[in-house]
Amino acid sequence: MAQQERAKRTRQVILEAAGIVFDECGYEAATISQILARADVTRGALYFHFSSKEDLARGVLDMAVTTEGVLPQQFKLQELADTSLLLAHRMPREPLLRAALRLSVDQRARRMFGTKWPEWITVGAGLLAEAKARGELLAHVDPYETSRFLVGAWTGVQLVAEAVPQDDSLVHEVSLMYQMLLPNIAVPAVLARLDVAPDRPLRLCEAAARPEKGGDAGTTGN
Repeated sequence: MAQQERAKRTRQVILEAAGIVFDECGYEAATISQILARADVTRGALYFHFSSKEDLARGVLDMAVTTEGVLPQQFKLQELADTSLLLAHRMPREPLLRAALRLSVDQRARRMFGTKWPEWITVGAGLLAEAKARGELLAHVDPYETSRFLVGAWTGVQLVAEAVPQDDSLVHEVSLMYQMLLPNIAVPAVLARLDVAPDRPLRLCEAAARPEKGGDAGTTGN
């Protein structure tokens, strides 16, 4: 068991090192030697877990679709917004997530490995379908099309925020995106009770650290 845990930790260290190198250099310029130096592991240890740079890139992409930190809420639309806001909160702090996005927008890497956007669309569409079944969405809203739009919008917001930085954080810009979107998809009674404030992810993180207090991080008005 201890050996298995060590192997898992080593694999994660290698993935995080690969994420840093892919994020800093891009896929094409990144080398196994750079990843080895960053991970501080032997070549044998790396090749025990990953057969090639391509395999490492696939491993990084596999970490991209995550709902870590998202807690059950009264409204599925709140869970959808929380997923986006938490990802925006984590992106600047986690090279693995940034590297996964960089690989997704890199044309050569995208041709080789595809992207995780279809999986993100599925996650969003599932939440939106549940929201519609609960009466949270306006009648015209199509869960799949709305999720597809959201994934594209979130990606675009992140890329522009990175290329044209402002004092406001990515979380603030994603918050603005939801403030503009939600009135067009949510029924008024639900809209008034959704919380997409920029400090929402911090409150979610605090709530997740106190599981005995329950899952709601303070759903308030917009």
